[in-house]
Amino acid sequence: MPVETWRLLDTGVADPYTNMAVDEAILLEHREGKTPPTLRFYAWSPPTISLGYFQQLEKEIDLEAVKRRRLGLVRRLTGGRAVLHDNEVTYSVVAREDHPLMTGGIRPSYLRLAEALALGLRELGAPVEIASGRKGGQDEHTSAACFDAPSWYEITSGGRKVVGSAQTRKGGVVLQHGSIVIALNVDDLFAVLKMPSEAVRRRLKDKFYHQACGLEEILGRRVEGGEIKASIVRAFTSLYGLEFIPGELTDGEKGRLEELRAKYASKDWLERR
Repeated sequence: MPVETWRLLDTGVADPYTNMAVDEAILLEHREGKTPPTLRFYAWSPPTISLGYFQQLEKEIDLEAVKRRRLGLVRRLTGGRAVLHDNEVTYSVVAREDHPLMTGGIRPSYLRLAEALALGLRELGAPVEIASGRKGGQDEHTSAACFDAPSWYEITSGGRKVVGSAQTRKGGVVLQHGSIVIALNVDDLFAVLKMPSEAVRRRLKDKFYHQACGLEEILGRRVEGGEIKASIVRAFTSLYGLEFIPGELTDGEKGRLEELRAKYASKDWLERR
């Protein structure tokens, strides 16, 4: 029997500033005890580059290339490296640090969430595994791209990363969000990353193909977002005894969106160091 009720949100497609504002609004309202733990799914329009909180915009992103490609650009509240959100399902989880899924710090919570995500993908037929261990920092052989960077408990298939996640903790609440890739868009991603030369760009782009993949490539068939979401919900339910109740944003969350969206759309936030 389910032992705990969570809220399930599917907020559909939104612009990058709204997407990040919604995640933070959920975090803030949950911190005040006004909402239950929440699993959210969402998508992006236009396809968007999201920067990690600590990344240097001017060092890593070619703004003219972003404009030429008609991509969105936003800085996340969470750390990590740049992600191109295009043909994917994006998820976020918000719960208190003392929740059983989140206790013990960053690594144990990453592992628990990864186990549910991996189980959901296996149910779809994807032969995925959880690779443990951070294998060192960025060097000349890596790029500013998230899926080129090793991380704790990443979800891989044949050694190639399928899911990229990032986490932050504020006021006793955890926000983790991530990309479940349906099909890679490597061309747009590597067009906007700054590189020391075109030769380096080509080499890293080729390397990226061997380090990341999408579910359609793994499964050899078309994959719909709805089946991914349903499978992941079932995985959280079976692993952790959670009951998910479909819901909507509360009035309190909606009331925070205008201010938060303005923050994420601001030049000051995007260029922060």
